[in-house]
Amino acid sequence: MPVSERLGSDIKRAEQALNATKTAVLKPAGLTIAQYGALLYCAAKPGISAAALARLCGVTPPTMNTVLKNLQERDLIVRTPHEWHKNVLETRLTDAGRAVLADADDRAVRVERALAAEFTDEERAALTGLLARCVRVLEELRPAGP
Repeated sequence: MPVSERLGSDIKRAEQALNATKTAVLKPAGLTIAQYGALLYCAAKPGISAAALARLCGVTPPTMNTVLKNLQERDLIVRTPHEWHKNVLETRLTDAGRAVLADADDRAVRVERALAAEFTDEERAALTGLLARCVRVLEELRPAGP
């Protein structure tokens, strides 16, 4: 199958372009994409665990632990033991974390809005549906783990 006919190549190029652009716009806010994602989900789900953050951000638990360590060292988050599950740390934003997130989110939303503006409402709905179908098919094709 020629490369020009491989949808995976097009999907990968789009993902790489999105990540490169978001990396560039988040840099002045002092965040990586993973750090931004962690802050964004912490804001939406105060008290979230590192494991849940890793799943939502699409990174491994060890990677998320590194992300959270760096955010904690910058006083952007606090991690405290869960009230009942003492071995689970709850993650919450600090005031400084909320300020950094607000700046970063303004930057990321500009990218998302510019991307969305390239499509009509119908095209965006179709694209979202097509990408969801890609995810479904690829998840069905993925071999089960050990």
